[in-house]
Amino acid sequence: MTTTASSPVIDTARRAKAAAAVLAPQPRTARDGALLAIADALEARTAEIVAANAEDVEAARAAGISDSVVDRLTLTAERVAAIAADVRDVVALPDPVGEVVRGSTLPNGLELRQIRVPLGVVGIIYEARPNVTVDAAALCLKSGNAVLLRGSSSAYASNTALVAVLRDAVESAGLPADVVQLVPGESRESVKELMRARGLVDVLIPRGGASLIRTVVEESTVPVIETGVGNCHVYVDEHADLEMAARILVNAKASRPSVCNATETVLVHAAVADAFLPRALSALAEAGVTVHGDEAWQRAGEQAGRPVVPATDDDWAAEYLSYDIAAAVVPSLDAAVEHIRRWSSGHTEAIVTRDQSAARRFTSLVDSTAVMVNASTRFTDGGAFGFGAEIGISTQKLHARGPMGLPELTSTKYVVTGDGHIR
Repeated sequence: MTTTASSPVIDTARRAKAAAAVLAPQPRTARDGALLAIADALEARTAEIVAANAEDVEAARAAGISDSVVDRLTLTAERVAAIAADVRDVVALPDPVGEVVRGSTLPNGLELRQIRVPLGVVGIIYEARPNVTVDAAALCLKSGNAVLLRGSSSAYASNTALVAVLRDAVESAGLPADVVQLVPGESRESVKELMRARGLVDVLIPRGGASLIRTVVEESTVPVIETGVGNCHVYVDEHADLEMAARILVNAKASRPSVCNATETVLVHAAVADAFLPRALSALAEAGVTVHGDEAWQRAGEQAGRPVVPATDDDWAAEYLSYDIAAAVVPSLDAAVEHIRRWSSGHTEAIVTRDQSAARRFTSLVDSTAVMVNASTRFTDGGAFGFGAEIGISTQKLHARGPMGLPELTSTKYVVTGDGHIR
């Protein structure tokens, strides 16, 4: 049922719905032309974008926001150029719209085709990073969707400037400017209105921390694709190559700890604990990682002179997004699986083993978006999977699961062609 209310947010959603109807039948050349115009406009108006961003950065620093968050918020001329390059990369990706998923001629002569079509109006609710504004808009346009963008208040000036550039570029390419819109308002009330614009917004995709995602999932009446929370695990099996296991563990935890595919817990089979724990403690310490461990890890830490913080249930549940890792010794592969089933967010888990039967058992028993064998959890990513780009990692099971590339931003419909057929 479509809402009959009226407000700035609802009126914006109505314009998006009308624009989506115009965009949907456009050929690839029109959508790609708009994306190329966006890339050119970003470069031409870089000074304007950076100046607006400076307002957000100054306000963030005055508010005492951490340096890491300020860095994610900051746009420089070089970063704007990189964003423009990313838009051109999206142009080169295969077009999902109109792809025939399956087709056949039925016994009665009817021709049946299932084809990909745009979702319609996609709402994106996200935090901090203004580059998401352009990334999300580009992926939605490429897949034929109108997009409603609701970033955090900390990036409001940046997002306002970016969306103005996007809208002008889209309109200059002959498409309705309203296929890209910033949701008006900086209050939580505007977010709530977006979440309840059922019938005008076809799907919401939250990108951010656990609290944001939980709020959108629990309070939205618009369908939601749940993304991002990553309590990922590495299990070191009794048949593991321990040198390989240490390399994978350090990469999975420390190469970029603030992202959702970073490992947050390591589980080690008791049969190799005496050999592996000292090696792991040393490697993690060199990478600057603090270990929150069970009694076995604490004992190993005392013996190695590398203190281990006692772990609690809060640690097993934590998505640290920092140089911290939870660690436990388990008696068996099945015990590792049981731990993962209890605490995992369903994002990515990895096993390190030379035993193919152990690998097969682990991959069959672990029910997560991605399961790695002798590889880092950091590979769960649209680019790493060869999709070219992604709008997020879906950790749910309906419609989309895993890295969401362009095909996941479409739905399907059936086109049935007859010759006077009646039933």
